[in-house]
Amino acid sequence: MAHGKETPRQKMNGMMYLILTAMLALNVSKEAVDAFAKVEKGLEKTLANYVQKNNEIYKEFDRAAAENPEKAGQWRKKAYEVKQRADELYEYVQDLKVEIIRKADGEDTDGLRGRRVIIDSVKKYDENNVPSQVLIGANHDQKAYALRALIDEYRTWLAEEMIEGKDISVEQSIAETLSTEPGLAPDGTVENWEENTLAELPLIAAIVMLSKVQVDIRNSETDVLMFLNEQITAGDFKFTDIEAVVLASSSYVMRGSTYESEVFIAASDTTKEPEILIGNYRETVNADGTKSYEMLGDYTKLEIDERGRGLFRRTATSIGPKTYKGLIKLQAPDGSEVAYPFEESFNVGAPNVIVSPTAMNVLYVGIDNPIDISVPGVASNLIQASMSNGRIRRGRVKGYRGEWAASPENVGQKASINVSATINGERMRFPPYEFRVQRIPDPVAKFAGMTEGTVAKNVALAQPGVFAVLEEFLFDLEYRVTQFTVSIQQRGFDRSETSNSARLTQEQRDLIESLNRGQKMSIINIRAIAPDKSTRRLPPIILTIN
Repeated sequence: MAHGKETPRQKMNGMMYLILTAMLALNVSKEAVDAFAKVEKGLEKTLANYVQKNNEIYKEFDRAAAENPEKAGQWRKKAYEVKQRADELYEYVQDLKVEIIRKADGEDTDGLRGRRVIIDSVKKYDENNVPSQVLIGANHDQKAYALRALIDEYRTWLAEEMIEGKDISVEQSIAETLSTEPGLAPDGTVENWEENTLAELPLIAAIVMLSKVQVDIRNSETDVLMFLNEQITAGDFKFTDIEAVVLASSSYVMRGSTYESEVFIAASDTTKEPEILIGNYRETVNADGTKSYEMLGDYTKLEIDERGRGLFRRTATSIGPKTYKGLIKLQAPDGSEVAYPFEESFNVGAPNVIVSPTAMNVLYVGIDNPIDISVPGVASNLIQASMSNGRIRRGRVKGYRGEWAASPENVGQKASINVSATINGERMRFPPYEFRVQRIPDPVAKFAGMTEGTVAKNVALAQPGVFAVLEEFLFDLEYRVTQFTVSIQQRGFDRSETSNSARLTQEQRDLIESLNRGQKMSIINIRAIAPDKSTRRLPPIILTIN
């Protein structure tokens, strides 16, 4: 519907007119014909979509009238009046398309299948005279003028008989969609709708323009049907049930904090203020099976805000489950008073915070330790944390659960994590959690996957180098070997070669190559860089060549 801006359909129509004007300048070339054919097929799809949508709406009218004839019957009748008028005008336009094609191609044309246009099979697609003869005429009195009169009548009837001034936006949409206002000719002069839209067109362009008129007819039909369908429930209350509702900010509070809840009628009338009473009540079953309620003893009356809601507050002074109940009273349409009971409970717990490392029971220097921090009944975004002997930030450690990461600084000193939370608008602090701080353990150096034992010479020669492996540790950490020495004994002399990386050097391979079965090789002076950037000295590897 129109709201001051062009709809996608209006933009499409404007673009189509622009393309049409450009194509006419091409004297209906083969490319222009193909483009017109594509536009026609697109309009056919649009028409099919409108028909399908409208049929679904008619089914909705049928269903509503079957369920409630008194309420929906009159709107169903109007809907089918719209269908009849829209079908009549649509078929009149279809008759014009059939007449033009038959006059141009002959009665046995392949361009028609019954009354359906097969645009690709029309032979005289560039015929210029027949469309003007049928639509305009030498005396400007042919069927385009009758078509305009029918469109004007249909547009006026929809606005005055169906919309009746109840929806300006629908009326405006129909007026724009079915507009027959004059337009400007290429020379700038004003032309009436008939000549500006349908005069001097080749056959294929005339068919496209008439299909566009049919799309507009179905589009307006849809707009009016949707409006009429809305009228079935326009006079209804916007709810089907009335119940008492208690909306609490949280069902769990801590001792010393305040429990809050909103108590209200789910379907309320802002013109009628309810009365909300907190306390015990009595329920009575009446003779007709209905129930009535009355308050007993002392009770509290809640103040009502502009939304018809009462705010209930109670300070939690003791731990355990708490219950409160009462009545919401409301004046019924007949003037009688109706009461709706409600009952709600909440739990009061001691102030509590849970802080736990997600991988182990200590914190390690030099890495991000994953931490879980939670306060029962409090959303995670309302929790704040700080840390001594290091820092803590909100963020996940890859591969671990927990929304926090702790990074301690000094080994041997304890790290305390301090937590506070915003509860009902107030900042609450909790006792700190203390953790031991340790250094990341040393890894084990391995060559050919071993720290000792026997190894075949060919296997030893195939190894890329020495690796540092951290065994039986929950974190997947990487140590980088930066130095190691291969040492052997030959003829009573020590021979050794050093690598300043994790990889075997050629000189080290030569030493291994010189060994015979039963001789030993030692890998000593192994150095590795830890994730905390410290350098670790690792135990030697002693292997016997097999």
